[in-house]
Parts: sequence; C-alpha cells; structure tokens
Amino acid sequence: MPQTPHIVSDVMTPTVVAVGRDAPFKEIVRTMEQWKVSALPVLEGEDRVVGVVSEADLLPEEEFRDGDQGLVEERRRLSDVAKAGAATAAELMSTPAITVHGDVTLAQAARIMAVRHVKRLPVVDDVGMLQGIVSRADLLKVFLRPDEDIEEEVRRTVVSYLFPGLSHALHVNVHEGVVTLRGHIRDTSLVPVAVRLVRAVEGVVDVEPHLTGRPAGPDDTGAQGAR
Repeated sequence: MPQTPHIVSDVMTPTVVAVGRDAPFKEIVRTMEQWKVSALPVLEGEDRVVGVVSEADLLPEEEFRDGDQGLVEERRRLSDVAKAGAATAAELMSTPAITVHGDVTLAQAARIMAVRHVKRLPVVDDVGMLQGIVSRADLLKVFLRPDEDIEEEVRRTVVSYLFPGLSHALHVNVHEGVVTLRGHIRDTSLVPVAVRLVRAVEGVVDVEPHLTGRPAGPDDTGAQGAR
C-alpha cells in the first residue's frame, strides 16, 4: 500500500521567532523587519501560544494616525479602531490563535490555511506549547521531490500492489511530477483505483494513465487477485 502521507512535522520550521504578550509595538515591528516575517506567534508562560500578531494587526495604528478618526470608524471594524491605540502584543494580537498539530497531514493544513485565510500556522502540542511553524511555502516542499523518488514509490507501493503479476511489464515514467503509466492489464476497472493511489503519493502533480486491457493468458491466473 502507499506510504502514509507526509505530515506537518515533516516540513515545519522548528525554530520560531515569537514575542511575549508584553512586547511593545515598535519591538514587534523591528522583529518582523529583522527576520523578514509578516506575523509572529504571541507566547505566555512556557511557550504557550495565545495569539498571533500580523502586519494586518499593526496597520490600523498607521491608518488611525494619518486619517480622520471618523473616516477610520467608517472604513474599518471597531476592533481595528481599538487596535489603533494598542501598545503591546496582547492588545494587538488576533486571538485565539489558529494553530495546527504536528501530526496533521499537509492536505489538512493547506485546507485550514485556505479556509481561514492565513499564510502560516503555529504548530503546537496537545497543551498548546509551540513546536514550530508551517507556511504555505513549507507545504509546497513535497513538490520538490525528485522524479526518481516518486517513480520508485509508485512502482513499489502502487504498481506492485495492484498488479503484482504484471509489475515488470508496466512502464512508469515521471517528469516534473507528472506520472505516466503505460501497459496492458487484465482488469481495466483498476485504472481509476491506480490513478487515485498514484495521486496520493507525495510530490505527484498529475497522473496520465495509458493502461489498456488485454485477453487473459495463462500467466495471468491469480496475478491480479489483490484488490
């Protein structure tokens, strides 16, 4: 069977730049500039994540300073106006923080980012302690996997599983993450199954199945009994 999908802990960055609840506005800005990040987890106690402060949380301060307060109130939510007078991370942060556990699959993490409209997620343990951070760029790392590695896994975990008696006769080619399957098989109803399993292999961009049926021969007896 195909290997277990990669999880967040496989690709996350374990060293995280963060700030405490009492970090002042200018320290937050300086930290973002120094480390070239657009958001910082906010911690309390022994590295427990209580919120996230982002560039979006800091912008109301500038908008309030440069604009008319009445116009700001019309253009922005009341919470943003309140943040315009905020001085610390605790006052500026978005809370509760949107976090993820390290054992979540990359697909699940990507869905959380898309639904919650965030670019990165603090990774926490069962009690909310910071373990790392995962970004959109981290989720894309699997697509940097060499074609040769993808081909080997497809042969070993998909082709040999579905077509054990024909694996030597089926051709697997991978180019830029696109997997092409060629050959003759006895049971063409397995083609959609093969495509689904190949798509589940980490790093696969697309699948092009060119698998055709052929009359059963004496060598095929029991060859495709695995389902």
